[in-house]
Amino acid sequence: MKHLRTWINQRKRTFYNISSTLAFLLTPLPALTLMAVSLQVYAGENATPTRLTLEQCITIALERATPLKKADNNLTLQGTDVLQRYGSFLPRLTLSAGYTPVQQQKSYTTLSGTMPPTLLTTESDALSMQLTTSLNLFNGFGDMAALQAGLNRRDAARLSVARARETVVYDVTQAYYQALLDRELLLIARENLQASRDQLTLTERQYQAGLKSLIDREQQAAETADSQLRVMKAESRAEQSLLELLRRLQLDPLTSLELQTAADVVNGDAPYTLAADELIARAREQRNDLKSQQAQSKANRWQEREAAAQRYPSLDLNLTASTSATGDVEQRIAGIEKKYSYPPLSDQLGNATSYSVTLSMNWVLFDGFRSRYSLQSAHLNYLNQQLDVEDAKRNLAIDVRKAIAEYDAARQQISAARVSLQAASAAFNGIKRKYELGAATFVELSSARAALFNARSSLSQATYSLALQKNILDYVSGSTSFSK
Repeated sequence: MKHLRTWINQRKRTFYNISSTLAFLLTPLPALTLMAVSLQVYAGENATPTRLTLEQCITIALERATPLKKADNNLTLQGTDVLQRYGSFLPRLTLSAGYTPVQQQKSYTTLSGTMPPTLLTTESDALSMQLTTSLNLFNGFGDMAALQAGLNRRDAARLSVARARETVVYDVTQAYYQALLDRELLLIARENLQASRDQLTLTERQYQAGLKSLIDREQQAAETADSQLRVMKAESRAEQSLLELLRRLQLDPLTSLELQTAADVVNGDAPYTLAADELIARAREQRNDLKSQQAQSKANRWQEREAAAQRYPSLDLNLTASTSATGDVEQRIAGIEKKYSYPPLSDQLGNATSYSVTLSMNWVLFDGFRSRYSLQSAHLNYLNQQLDVEDAKRNLAIDVRKAIAEYDAARQQISAARVSLQAASAAFNGIKRKYELGAATFVELSSARAALFNARSSLSQATYSLALQKNILDYVSGSTSFSK
């Protein structure tokens, strides 16, 4: 019994030692796993950002923009349609051929007038060929109208491609400037947070020295927390702006971007030199979307003439060349088989060629009012397109006037924001010195700091707003351009 207890105690100690060893070995595994994941996340967050300028962003967008690719595809299709319209002036050529390897005919015949009818079986093979060409001589000039309509549609498609290109440049520029603005607002918010933290540190020391009250310290802590909240909101807006830019560039959303400030953003001294009437006149000459609608209107006008051509007769010239050949013929009648030999197929095809020339006229006298409906539909399409062109002209003038007004307002905002920033900076420095000497309250200091923060933000917003409005003005006036 004693030996049994000793053996059990030894087994317990052995099991305890094994368990302790396993626990020691397995305990670091979760920590190591967490460390590996942290290193991966750190490596992803600290990946080298892709530095892009505005020109590079526009180049990427022009290469990947889906609307631009669709516009290019439509232009290709319209070019093929024009080729088809040209082909309607050429003769149509048709070649048909047929080969009959076995051709069997059965019929009853009489060898003489006294014998009853006897079954006659004839077997042969045959080869035939026919070449037909048809040329339209007159169809009411419908083919000419169709060609002109196709040419105008192709011009409209080409202008649509140009406008789609301008839209991509405009959209990317807007997103780029917005991302720069949100980044600068984030920097201002972080600087304001750092100033609040420095002030909190100073207030804490003054409180420890008995120079500031507990209320002053708590108020400064609350202001620092509010500044931290502003930074978080600014970071969120900056992140969203970058994502919107990535959306337009069609890049991976996980791509880290570093944007370079555009050189012309801060240049807001010179106003737009053209008057509103001159700019509207230029826009009507340069806007590719307006010119595309005008080209489409011309195409609809030609389509109306094409529909009217159905009322006239059509005159066609047809030329046909045909030939045929027959192989050896076998006949069986009353058990007697006979074989008739013909010349070779090549000789038959060459010698048995026949020709025909046909001049045909077709004139639809009544088609159930279908031609009338086609003509009315084409005419109404033309009228509707004309209404769209007139609406586009009016909207263009309104857009240009609005853009000019907003551009002038943005310039004035820059001047006002500069004056406001200068005054707010001087006021904050003065109140800060008075607050450090105990001659100003915390409320005055907080108000002065908020005014300075708002003035800096307003100046940044006004600066980028001017660049944005300049981009809008170029877009609505048809002056947007970019060269790779």
